[in-house]
Amino acid sequence: MEIDAMKKLLKNTDSRRVKFAANFNKSLHYYFNENDITNRNNGESKLNGDGKDEPLRRADNRVSSNFHQLLVDQEAGYVATVPPTIDVEDDTLNDKIKDTLGDNFNLRLNQMVVDAANAGVAWLHYWIDENGQFRYGIVPPDQVVPIYSSDLDRKLLALRRTYKQLDPKTSKFFKVHEYWTDKDVTVFKSEMADYSDLSLYDDRFTLYDVMTGDETGTGAVLEHKLERIPFIAFPKNKYQRPDLLKYKGLIDVYDNVYNGFVNDVDDIQQVILVLTNYGGESLSEFMKALKEDHAIKMDSIGPGDKSGVDKLTIDIPVEARNSLLEVTKSDLFVEAQGINPTDFKEIGNASGTAIRALYGHLELKASITESYFRDSLTELVRAILQWLGAADADGRKITQTWTRTAIQNDLEQAQIVSQLAQYTSDEAVAKGNPLVDDPQQELQDRQDDVVKHDGYDNPKALDDVGGEEDDEEA
Repeated sequence: MEIDAMKKLLKNTDSRRVKFAANFNKSLHYYFNENDITNRNNGESKLNGDGKDEPLRRADNRVSSNFHQLLVDQEAGYVATVPPTIDVEDDTLNDKIKDTLGDNFNLRLNQMVVDAANAGVAWLHYWIDENGQFRYGIVPPDQVVPIYSSDLDRKLLALRRTYKQLDPKTSKFFKVHEYWTDKDVTVFKSEMADYSDLSLYDDRFTLYDVMTGDETGTGAVLEHKLERIPFIAFPKNKYQRPDLLKYKGLIDVYDNVYNGFVNDVDDIQQVILVLTNYGGESLSEFMKALKEDHAIKMDSIGPGDKSGVDKLTIDIPVEARNSLLEVTKSDLFVEAQGINPTDFKEIGNASGTAIRALYGHLELKASITESYFRDSLTELVRAILQWLGAADADGRKITQTWTRTAIQNDLEQAQIVSQLAQYTSDEAVAKGNPLVDDPQQELQDRQDDVVKHDGYDNPKALDDVGGEEDDEEA
């Protein structure tokens, strides 16, 4: 792409990028427990019993509640603690796909669920490294601006990625702008906000001679030869909206009521005495008499006189505030489709049905996340199949098995498996066994145990048995 065309593209997509980044940053603030209540403290929760210049209302405590992080991590742990099992109907390819995804695939999937909850969509980028190995990584969502077609297919036509980079020569930051298509990537750089100094990033890539493999210089354009734009979106929902937008108001209400409660507890300790017709000469004399003699002198002018000491205090509506906090907290978990951790105290040794009911709202939210992540994960697996040179990489059937991580009644589950074992396949039994984490490995282990139990623990023994059977049939 030419520099002038890239300038226009950057300017035309900036408004969308800025709005997206603002929502994402707000979600991150709440995820890191830096709610709006702490804005005055630069995001830090602080107790300040003497923060206001008011006689009765001096306390200005600002403590942030960490509900958003709890709700986001709750879903991420529920959906992505155990990575989904991928089956392409070929055991050899299955093993290669598993190896390519790596041992930390569940951690990366967990991070994508967190990113999608905070931004509305997570982004994954894959590439082939200098050793010919398939690699992938998670890109911060606020760096990516996709450009889709306007038809119903919403095909990804191009993609802009913008991020900061430090120049080691000048010790200054500059912006890097990548423009990706299904054939290549062109990289630009700039320092000015209006992109007036936009130029090609000529030192971005090292170029090599295809025939000899010798280094030929550097450039700003690289042909990736992946036949598609190597970025995959993992949307959270249909409209790619952050979860925080659904319940931010309830969190703010809870913070305001809670901190107002704490402020009142601090302020109630501040008692103001109102003296009428005090007979002393100064307040210091009054305080001394009160401390030493536990008595004070008042002047009275006769019957009906109102001389004396009154006090100004703050009344705290404890019951009303407790009720409001409980209602707000309950509504918050309903709106956020999460589980209130205090509910687990009441279930005890509950049945599986009761536990599933407790997870009902979370399961609904997790199922929607899974349905959108399934399509994206399928796209990633097809990219791996293409790299592996598998036949029919774009049309092969791909089956995903997702596993939830939840509290369950293991005894009840084991009894169900035991009662149905004789009517159910070995694979179904392995999947339902509460002690089994990997059903496929469990089936393999059981098969190995059967072979050892029968004494057929080497190929020669199996050949001998086969020969005897052949003789008997003859």
